[in-house]
Amino acid sequence: MGTDSARRVTVERIAPGRFLATNGRGGSVVTVSAGGSDFTPVELLLAALGGCTAMDVDALTSRRAEPEAFEVIVEGEKVRDELGNRLTDILERFRISFPDTEGGASAREMLPDMVAKSHDRLCTVGRTVQVGARIETLIERPSEPAAEAIGGG
Repeated sequence: MGTDSARRVTVERIAPGRFLATNGRGGSVVTVSAGGSDFTPVELLLAALGGCTAMDVDALTSRRAEPEAFEVIVEGEKVRDELGNRLTDILERFRISFPDTEGGASAREMLPDMVAKSHDRLCTVGRTVQVGARIETLIERPSEPAAEAIGGG
């Protein structure tokens, strides 16, 4: 993971049930196991999915016209079954409007295509969820240099 394409965050326990995720640029977000107003990891996943798609769609539609409203609502059902805990029936709802201008008409016209392109090819978060990715885990003990592999996705 030493390439320009590598992504990394560090998650640190800051209190019981509270964790701080920090990226290499110094940005951070608190996550909680439940309760309070901070995001849970599942909510962050939904936010990442909506944010990724929103950025793809906005990058091209806003070149035609500045949106009057731009909102993406992402929801899913959390289930527990023989496959374990997971989300099903994930839905992204786009509430986007553009001005009644020539540019707005152009943006409205390309909106369905941009949403489809983001869903089918562009959004890294959505594509990873849809296609799947192997997740490997390692336990590294701070006092020991060797790592122990656990499971494999």
